[in-house]
Amino acid sequence: ESDTASEISFQFNKHKKTPSIGSHSSDMASVSSVSGSVLSVYSGDFGSVDAQGTVEFALDYDEKNREFQVHVSQCRDLAVVDEKKGRSDPYVKTYLLPDKARMGKRKTSVKKRTVNPIYNEVLQYKIEKMVLLIQKLNLSVWHNDPLGRNSFLGEIEIDLASWDWSNRKLNWYPLKPRSLSAVNGVDHRGVMNLSIKYVPPGSLGKICPKNPPSGEVHIWIKDVKDLLQLRPSGVDSFVKCYVLPDTSKKSYQKTRVIKRDTNPVFNHTIVYDGFHTEDLKDACVELTVWDHEKLTNHFLGGIRLGLGTGLSYGISVDWMDSTQEEVAFWQEMMSAANEWIEGLLPLRSL
Repeated sequence: ESDTASEISFQFNKHKKTPSIGSHSSDMASVSSVSGSVLSVYSGDFGSVDAQGTVEFALDYDEKNREFQVHVSQCRDLAVVDEKKGRSDPYVKTYLLPDKARMGKRKTSVKKRTVNPIYNEVLQYKIEKMVLLIQKLNLSVWHNDPLGRNSFLGEIEIDLASWDWSNRKLNWYPLKPRSLSAVNGVDHRGVMNLSIKYVPPGSLGKICPKNPPSGEVHIWIKDVKDLLQLRPSGVDSFVKCYVLPDTSKKSYQKTRVIKRDTNPVFNHTIVYDGFHTEDLKDACVELTVWDHEKLTNHFLGGIRLGLGTGLSYGISVDWMDSTQEEVAFWQEMMSAANEWIEGLLPLRSL
């Protein structure tokens, strides 16, 4: 885990359509946990019900335990989703915006067959006060459907920087239609500065009969700017790297941890060999930035470098979703063999 080059060998098997890898590597988490880690504020909304009714809740911050608490008391006069049966099965969901990751979501239990549910539940967030004050609370009410076709019933959004923290009493708030700021809000997670290079088969030195010539992808992770500050001291960040479709332990590489810095400099190079030129259209380099803590690591943002076709070796995959900038960066690398391509790419939710 130094900042010098590390190397992983890839052998793409055209029959199995998946790469096998032989080399050293340590593991922390499967990339599948990253790919499914982000939800939209309005994920799963299948309803067309007009928002109505009110919700009663209170906010508090426990200075001693550094914990944000949302006391959800009850709702009144919610919209009816199933008109034939005259019922709704509501629950309350909260997010801290602009971060819409799964780790930022909390929800209450579901109350069956009522438009006046009583919860009396506390939704808790372990978060520093100064970080909390740069976020917004999105509290929404939903009808729970057994098939997962949940319906949006209304919401309220609160700017926590202007909240009166001396007010710890339960108060009633009217539920409103969808907030454009929650749907279209800027989700700034920072910017990664990196270079990549593709070395075609046969471009490098000695060829051994037992080790046939193959291409290499070089990834030089230079630094990251403007990471979300999770603690007063900054953030303890590191970068994970996979070359998808392989998510095995041996595919996994990471940089060292840079402590207490929202603008970490990694200067770490990773080399993946075993690439043939035709593999580049089906592979995807996923780089994700994480905050390191003793018990768990928090996802901060990432990029995916590939053609963004939605397909890998003819199979539909959700991770082949590169943005226009990421696709252009990958295409430039493919068209400029043996040359370092420099890029400054925004981190995003994956």
